[in-house]
Amino acid sequence: MEISIAQIKELREATGAGVLECRKTLEETQGDMEQAVALLKEKGLARAAKKAERATQDGLVEVYGHPGNRVGVMLEVNCESDFVASTQDFKSLVHELALHIAFSNPKHIRSEDIPVDVLEAQRTVFYAEAAAAGKPANVLDRIVQVNLDKYLDEVCLLRQPFVKDDKVKVGDLVTNAIAKLGENIVVRRFVRYELGEE
Repeated sequence: MEISIAQIKELREATGAGVLECRKTLEETQGDMEQAVALLKEKGLARAAKKAERATQDGLVEVYGHPGNRVGVMLEVNCESDFVASTQDFKSLVHELALHIAFSNPKHIRSEDIPVDVLEAQRTVFYAEAAAAGKPANVLDRIVQVNLDKYLDEVCLLRQPFVKDDKVKVGDLVTNAIAKLGENIVVRRFVRYELGEE
C-alpha cells in the first residue's frame, strides 16, 4: 500500500512522532489512521516508562494567579534539558498543571508522598465507618480499599482527573508529554495559596 505525505503529516500532527516513525507505523497498519495513532501512543508510553529513571535537572517554575487573585500557585516541573524546557509544549503542560492545582487543591504529588501514619489513620476511619454501617466482615477490607483509593484520587495530584478533561488523569497528561517530548518529566513540588486560608 502506498502511504501519502498527507497521511504522514496527519499522523505526525496527531502524535508528535517523527516522519520515519509515522511512515513505518502507517505501513504496519496498512494506512489505518486510528490504528496507527493507537500503536504510536502505545510505543510512546513504553518509551516514557523507560525514561522514568533519567535525571531531570532543567525545567520551569510557574507562578499562576487564578483570576481574581484569590488563589495562587507556585509549581516546579523538571525535565532533562533546557531545550525541552523552552518548548511551547512543555510550557503549556506546566501552565495547565498550575491551573489544575489552583482549581483542585491537591495535598500531595503522588501517593508515595503521603506519610504512612496519615494513610493508616485514614484507613482506620474508613474501617470504623464501614463497620458502623453494619457491613459484613468478609467485605470490610475491600470497602476500606475502595474508599482509600477514592481518598488518594482526591488528594494526590497525579491521580486526580484533569480539570479540563475528567476522562484523563493528571499523571496520564505528564506521561503523554514524556512520550511526545522524548524526555523524562517530573512534577517536583508545588505550593498553593488561597486568600484567608490558614
